[in-house]
Amino acid sequence: MLDRAAKTFFQLLAGSGTLKALASRYGMRRPESFARRFIAGETVQEAIEAARALETRRLKLTLDLLGESVTNLEEAEAATREYLTVVDAVVQSGVERNLSLKLTQLGIDVDKASAVDNLRKILERAEPAGFFVRIDMESSAYTAVTLEIFETLWSHGHRQIGVVLQSALHRSEADLRTINALGGRVRLVKGAYKEPKTIAYPKKADVDAAYARMLKTLLIEGHYPAIATHDPAMITLARAIAQEHHIAPDRFEFQMLYGVRRDLQAMLIKAGYRVRVYIPFGREWFPYFMRRLGERPANVMFVIRGILGEGG
Repeated sequence: MLDRAAKTFFQLLAGSGTLKALASRYGMRRPESFARRFIAGETVQEAIEAARALETRRLKLTLDLLGESVTNLEEAEAATREYLTVVDAVVQSGVERNLSLKLTQLGIDVDKASAVDNLRKILERAEPAGFFVRIDMESSAYTAVTLEIFETLWSHGHRQIGVVLQSALHRSEADLRTINALGGRVRLVKGAYKEPKTIAYPKKADVDAAYARMLKTLLIEGHYPAIATHDPAMITLARAIAQEHHIAPDRFEFQMLYGVRRDLQAMLIKAGYRVRVYIPFGREWFPYFMRRLGERPANVMFVIRGILGEGG
């Protein structure tokens, strides 16, 4: 119950324009600032430097230019141009070519056709350069349209794309079967959004149980699945399933967030598994940051220590 209340509270804070303005002014000012634990920076060059540091630790990466819920086509087009710039910068830098993006950032709330066109523009630049592009999953209001767009692009021959499913939603196990049948790649998460009880499991134990079921399906039937979790129990379960079914470590990967459970990242790398770190960056970092705080109460104490100058 406490976790759910914390998630609700921080989602409300994420929508505060006043807090966002203050955070944007102070949150990234110093290298040791509280937000930099979870955000690589505000520029693509800062993100690339973070990526290089991860690669020295044998970690894989995906870059996410933060931004969501744009309100007009001009903002969506600007976000698209920024992603094209990111593609070019990554190619020039030599770091791994992997991106994550959100459809609300590309204008899905304004005009679906324009959002799809914007996504195609990015894919047309990224795919020939060897990128893999993951379409992030947002709240349940976008689940159906996100999967529809993914399936449409897949049917048109885009194969270097993937999608995300949230075990918190009742529908996700059926969606997983559909995507597995297509041959698509899935990132499995628990879900960071507050959802109605009619469409999502209200209890953490039920979310975890659904994650465990989907995890097993993905490992046995999926196509290079991404197991996105910081939960040691789920990591242990994934390793046990892989061992039982003779699934080699190069047939799937674990994924974790930048700045979270670096001990687990190192442990898995040492054990011979692939680990990809989700690197968020950009000026619109505040809503993402608030969701991360709401997911894990321990993160709140880290921020408080940072504000008080005690580090983290």
